Amino acid sequence: MNISKYEQRTLHALAQGGFIRHTRDGNRVVTVECITRDGFRLVDCTMAVFRNLRRRKLIRSSGGAPYRITLQGLAAVRAQLDNR
Repeated sequence: MNISKYEQRTLHALAQGGFIRHTRDGNRVVTVECITRDGFRLVDCTMAVFRNLRRRKLIRSSGGAPYRITLQGLAAVRAQLDNR
């Protein structure tokens, strides 16, 4: 699957335990904010990246909860070094 650099960064943060907090206006998602497992905000996660990930079913939300990575998303993410 062809995934952009920003989508890879977002998926990697989600695979490590992060989530995407969203705000809705009726049925539409109007703002998104990717939070890493350490509590920091990932700037690379824009509305365009969010829409692409959701369209490809790599992230999912259930019952109004924050968006999390799916099994398809875990299979699509490439391994990256974690330089801590």
